[in-house]
Amino acid sequence: MTPATPVPRAAGAAGVGAFRAWSRLFGSELGLIFRRPRNLAMLAVLAVIPVLVGVALRTFGGSGQGEGPGIFEQVAGNGLFLTFAALYVLVQLLLPVVVAIVAGDAIAGEAGIGTLRYLLTAPAGRSRLLAVKYAGAVVFCLAAVGVVALSALLSGLVLFPVGPITLLSGGTIPFVDGLLRIGVVVLYVTAGMAALAAVALALSTLTEVAIGAVAGTVVLVIVTQVLGNLPQLAAIRPYLLTEWWGGFDAVLRDPVAAGDLGQGLLVFAVHAVVFGSVAWARFTGKDITA
Repeated sequence: MTPATPVPRAAGAAGVGAFRAWSRLFGSELGLIFRRPRNLAMLAVLAVIPVLVGVALRTFGGSGQGEGPGIFEQVAGNGLFLTFAALYVLVQLLLPVVVAIVAGDAIAGEAGIGTLRYLLTAPAGRSRLLAVKYAGAVVFCLAAVGVVALSALLSGLVLFPVGPITLLSGGTIPFVDGLLRIGVVVLYVTAGMAALAAVALALSTLTEVAIGAVAGTVVLVIVTQVLGNLPQLAAIRPYLLTEWWGGFDAVLRDPVAAGDLGQGLLVFAVHAVVFGSVAWARFTGKDITA
């Protein structure tokens, strides 16, 4: 009788080994990101700004001029709306800048200080290393958005009354339902920032100067926002990444405007895939000299 071949078992062991290696590399990347004083300082700034927004709204009231998707006028009546207001403010520029700094530094920063070549001598491979860098940036996106949401939620509970939420569409939902919708908004905004992280990572593979990748990403965000405000270019607005960052007001309607959320997520996914592919094509074929 011919003995059974151990190939499936060997393949399974190899898969487990590869996962463990990826996990170690991923854990090391997260440690690098979240131990860096610059990144911790940026998270601290993001935590402070919702408090300042809340104090300003408590002191001076809403804008009264229809700014934003009607969120600011709702804060005085319910503290949960401070979370939506803070995210609406920060997603315009500060959150993108923070994400650009972390993701833009992912590859170019390593190349600039001469450590990228040594990372590539490890058996992880370029594709795996790039995936780990992007995954680390996505986790930071979630952390940044989560810090804003948590700070705004706590500030709203302290500064304003809370209770059932009157939505922008006029309906009312329970407090717990409002918390669930905040969770949806956090995930949605994180997806938008993750798409931007893919853009920054692609630019990071094109240079060995991290500030160049960061500046390029920020300039691209600003230019895209300007283009989105030009009436003559209204036809391209639905395809712009920045156009959908504030689309989370869809959860403040009854029923939730799932179609708008879905379209925004589709735009985020397309940007992530396109620029992720650019990053992979560039990084896997790049000569590392530093």
